[in-house]
Amino acid sequence: MKKIIGLTGPTGAGKSSLWMACFDLGLALIDCDRVAREAVEKGTEGLKALCEVFGYEILNDDGTLNRKKLASIAFASPDKTELLNNTIFPFIKVLVLKEAEYDGNTILDAPTLFESELDKVCFKTIAILADRDIRLKRIIERDNLTVEEALLRINAGKDDNYYIERADYVIYNNGDECEFLRKITKLLEQILFDR
Repeated sequence: MKKIIGLTGPTGAGKSSLWMACFDLGLALIDCDRVAREAVEKGTEGLKALCEVFGYEILNDDGTLNRKKLASIAFASPDKTELLNNTIFPFIKVLVLKEAEYDGNTILDAPTLFESELDKVCFKTIAILADRDIRLKRIIERDNLTVEEALLRINAGKDDNYYIERADYVIYNNGDECEFLRKITKLLEQILFDR
């Protein structure tokens, strides 16, 4: 039986470091952040919907999305973040489900797995968590942001309890990458092969 495993967690938790474990286990990987970018490319219905909600000032001169401008508006309050999610989730979900038609076992890397209700298509769900200061450092380095910009993104997200209450499994990624990969590989094997 084909299994879709949902992977989630707050920004900066280090989910992307488990790609090698997925590859080693023969898992297809759907990166929902990539899909989300595709959903709002120039000329898409997703981008049109965002403009209708947040205004056309979120566009660059060439008609592409100005992500920093959108982030400064959408992450300014929980209500606006929820509005962003409710606007874009339907477009992302359509693209994700199309990709998930692949025959083999699949990891669905979805930061907003529960909010988008994509967890409903998953066999099991895993949340990757990390301490706030570690996440802050990772986000600043990864996205070349200021401390203020990174904190805006962290504060716009859910707290750890949100994931702990909803996920089937929780793994912490606070430092040693080899140890994290060992833990996640063991868990994926358990889920896939009932070990």
